[in-house]
Amino acid sequence: MEKITTSIITIGDELLIGQTIDTNSAWIAQQLNAMGIWVHRRVAIGDIKEDILEALEKEAAVSNIVLITGGLGPTADDITKPTLCTYFNTRLVQNEAALANVLHIFESRGLPILQRNLDQAMVPESCTVIDNKRGTAPGMWFEKNGKIYVSMPGVPHEMQGMMESYVLPQLTQHFQTPAVIHQTLITSGMGESFVAERLVNFEAKLPPHVKLAYLPSYSLLKLRLTAFGQDKVSVAAEVSVLFHEMKALLSDIVVTDQDITIGEVLGQLLKERNKTVATAESCTGGLIASWITAVPGSSAYFKGSVVAYAYQTKEEVLGVKKSTLAAEGAVSEAVVREMVAGALQLLDTDYAIAVSGIMGPDGGTPEKPVGTVWVAAGSKDKVNAVKFQLRYDRERNTQMTAVYAMNELRKLILE
Repeated sequence: MEKITTSIITIGDELLIGQTIDTNSAWIAQQLNAMGIWVHRRVAIGDIKEDILEALEKEAAVSNIVLITGGLGPTADDITKPTLCTYFNTRLVQNEAALANVLHIFESRGLPILQRNLDQAMVPESCTVIDNKRGTAPGMWFEKNGKIYVSMPGVPHEMQGMMESYVLPQLTQHFQTPAVIHQTLITSGMGESFVAERLVNFEAKLPPHVKLAYLPSYSLLKLRLTAFGQDKVSVAAEVSVLFHEMKALLSDIVVTDQDITIGEVLGQLLKERNKTVATAESCTGGLIASWITAVPGSSAYFKGSVVAYAYQTKEEVLGVKKSTLAAEGAVSEAVVREMVAGALQLLDTDYAIAVSGIMGPDGGTPEKPVGTVWVAAGSKDKVNAVKFQLRYDRERNTQMTAVYAMNELRKLILE
């Protein structure tokens, strides 16, 4: 079966100077990969006509599909449409459906319409127009020399709507793609190189059409098995056998056998047991609570959070003893244990997580250098406290602390 490949071109000076982060390419790649289309290349270019034309020529030479995002706005620096007219040797014409969409959006909001807004309904004559149900700039589908080109807005919400409603279904009709199966295992507590060492024999016997990827992130390690084949059922069965073998080899460090967040892992455990949780956070500043509540339906098990950054707040809100803070300091086992006890009582919850640490870049001492963190997770019956010595910058130390703390609660719940 022929391998179908895609190039993704993102247009905009703001991408090149780092003012805007390109999340579009990652999202598009995930969707295409799931349907068996390989992303061959990702290219970011500025708002320069010659660069866009050169990129279109180069990418069409190596890919079956060229997906373009950006440069479709109403301002003078948005030059994608006239550039596409040059590339496809066509001209701009007004599209009635796109014009009706623009008029409806502005009239429904009671906003005045400028000529530059009306111009968004102008499209290259040779394209198939893709409706934008989430904005004013229509998408455009072209075919040339057996290659498919699609131009979409750079606004992620609008681009995703077009991909889901039109582009992905059309690509499925155009191309016969292989079945692609992914299964992901998430581990914690062992470095990537040590995990790889444990899986040496397992990796050596994987068939050529099955690949193992290592994806480390903030003290979690994702291990993704990916298999390609013609029959989805047989490929899925093969991957399932291999996946369970890999899981058994890493059983002591497995967090979950699903590709989900640590917040979702905790949420599933709490919902299954009909239990609740609260957080008492110092150095993470509410990050743990944010991750927990990012999961839809978390109100069923999340009681609330106290961000107790100052000594006074730890004492007056969570009931941490003044004598404990004076004797041990805020970054200590005794304090995080008392923070857990305070949160359990104050927020009337089954479980609580507490963290206190020195995130950096300064604030450390010889006894407690930057990166010293205490985390605790517990219930009224048992509290586990663990010390970590992190060695990264402030942002990464904070993220890792949140993961470690949530994983400690996961382990406690499963005890």
